[in-house]
Amino acid sequence: MHKLIEVLAFELLQEIKERESKHKERWVPVASINNDLELKFVAVPKENTQYGEKGWLFSILARILEDKELIEFNKVGNSSFYRTSP
Repeated sequence: MHKLIEVLAFELLQEIKERESKHKERWVPVASINNDLELKFVAVPKENTQYGEKGWLFSILARILEDKELIEFNKVGNSSFYRTSP
């Protein structure tokens, strides 16, 4: 499973790279990636309560890339951004 998740992480890395040229200082907004790639999911049993879909999958994939020092994180107000590491 870890290998499959890592494959997804590297797909996310490619997506961030492709989007960087369109954003100031290459900071790609997480919200746009989550929306465009439909990465938000409900992650609790049906009988439990979660209010809407969450971006937990993106967070897992991004953390894998951060641990490998392949991307950098930035937060401005309530917005989160990533870019590839130099």
